[in-house]
Parts: sequence; C-alpha cells; structure tokens
Amino acid sequence: MSGRTHARACPERTCVGCRERAAKIELLRTVVVEDVCIPDPRGTLPGRGAYVHPASACIDLAVRRRAFPRALRVPGPLDINTLRRYVEQTEGCSTAPC
Repeated sequence: MSGRTHARACPERTCVGCRERAAKIELLRTVVVEDVCIPDPRGTLPGRGAYVHPASACIDLAVRRRAFPRALRVPGPLDINTLRRYVEQTEGCSTAPC
C-alpha cells in the first residue's frame, strides 16, 4: 500500500467576510457583472470569483472591510444589493418552509 487514502479531498476556500476557511460547498461564490456583485450558487458564471458565507453578518463584514472589490480585483465600490437580497431569501428559506 502507498499510504494514500482513496477519499477525495474537499476543496477549501476562505470567506472574504470573516476570513475563515470552509469547504467550498458551504460558501457562496460571487462574481462581478458591470459593477454589480452577483451570487453564483452553481459556480458556473465566468470571471474571477470571491467566496463568502451565505449569511448577512459575513456580507456586512466584507463590505465594511472593502473585501469584495479587492478579492474580485475591480476598482471602486460595487453594488451588492442583489447579493444581499439573495442571501436574505435563502436565509429565510432555511428556517421557514418555502
């Protein structure tokens, strides 16, 4: 035996809000489309992505730290209202029946 395990390693990413490492499937990928930060839950949109926990607290931290423009490598502020609405809807769905 070579000592290797046959289980696949789960890729990890760092949340731009709280800076904690987590499994990629636990985080929400975001991309920029025309100065708007868009959620990419399937992870298929083109372009550079930034990962954040799908929680309002982490999004607020990322905005306060100006982490989205830095992580996505775009100049100036970004409109994150679409991202906020998406997270608020998914947070509501996880606690209440949809």
